Amino acid sequence: MSGRRLAAVGAASRTFATSSNARALPESITKKSPDDVVITWVKRTALTKAKKGGFKDTPSDTLLMKMFEKAKEQAGFDTNLVEDIAVGTCHPPSPCYESRAAALAAGFAEHTPVQAINRLCGSGLMAIRSISDSVARGDIEIGLAVGVESMTWNARPTPVFRDEKILGNEAATHCAEPMGWTSENVGRDFKISREKMDRYALRSHNLAEQATKSGKFLEEIVPIKTVQINAETGEKKEVTIDKDDGIRSGSTYEAIAKGRSAFPQWGDLSTGANSSQVTDGAAAAFIMTRRKAEELGLKPLARHIATSVVGCTPKYMGIGPAFAIPKVLEKVGLTKEQVDLWEINEAFATMYVYCVEKLGLDPEKVNVNGGAIALGHPLGATGVRQVATGLSELRRRGEQILCTSMCIGSGQAAAGIFVSESSEPSAKL
Repeated sequence: MSGRRLAAVGAASRTFATSSNARALPESITKKSPDDVVITWVKRTALTKAKKGGFKDTPSDTLLMKMFEKAKEQAGFDTNLVEDIAVGTCHPPSPCYESRAAALAAGFAEHTPVQAINRLCGSGLMAIRSISDSVARGDIEIGLAVGVESMTWNARPTPVFRDEKILGNEAATHCAEPMGWTSENVGRDFKISREKMDRYALRSHNLAEQATKSGKFLEEIVPIKTVQINAETGEKKEVTIDKDDGIRSGSTYEAIAKGRSAFPQWGDLSTGANSSQVTDGAAAAFIMTRRKAEELGLKPLARHIATSVVGCTPKYMGIGPAFAIPKVLEKVGLTKEQVDLWEINEAFATMYVYCVEKLGLDPEKVNVNGGAIALGHPLGATGVRQVATGLSELRRRGEQILCTSMCIGSGQAAAGIFVSESSEPSAKL
């Protein structure tokens, strides 16, 4: 990474560090309008380990259809009014065909169109942005944003470049490199210690375990009935999946520190315990104008205020939130101190450590119920899942402002600002 680019990150961090929390919230946060873009419902499935967990025998089209069914069942209004559906997903071979078929099978109207969006790990947030932008422009009044990924059924494809100019461009070829390689680059080149990574990972597992035991996740998870197959006997059994199954309960630093390198061909920093799991899961959010929500008798849960997307050096893919977060905060006139909660995807502990410390974020506000290291990272679903988790926690705390962000494969990142409108402890999502 160039010295100029690194200096820019440092400057952003110093600017944030001197900002005053006493600064008045900008009008973009405080002012309400009938034209506001609001979320009226947002939920997720449990997140389960790919090839081993609860959804291992649930194909991606089935998982998506079941998420659609839950959305339709719990919408609180006639879903024939939905004018567009955007599905964020990465790896299905025919994502738009699958998404459209799943929506129809779940009972959404034939006149409701469907699109599939792929910005890798940011696909879910891009689905939210697509629907939100359409609502804000007046193209539609109601839409549904969905994120889904079955990493059991649709593994990461190996990108193949053929053009000589692309093959001769180092940054271009790095876009196809595995994410484990980028993680080791960030850890090595920015001198992030294995001990620090393991301690951040321990925090994620411990917090996620506590959140599960206390029942915090119950209000954001929709139970999904599916079928599991016994690998030895072939016997099929109907089950209900309603708990995340990748959390390492009872984790200690000593146990995590014993983890072996997940990518020994590139380094020894990233392990199975301090990196996000490959995961199956889905999430969805109904988005509409405030005017329409009031007309339908629905209480807005939150406003979507803004989204930013950025690019960064592909070799250091994970550091992208260090650029996306300042961009979205500047866009809406917020300081970092005015953000009540952060949901930053923990693709790897390397990027998590880098972004939190480079931006000088208060760790007590970041991923307070654990993140992807513990819960898992179903690529296309994460952007919506983070919104469900963050808004649920804002409600419990009676707080207001959520910033979500994630690094994105090939050297990109995204961030979003959401303002809770159900921030009374008695409110329910």
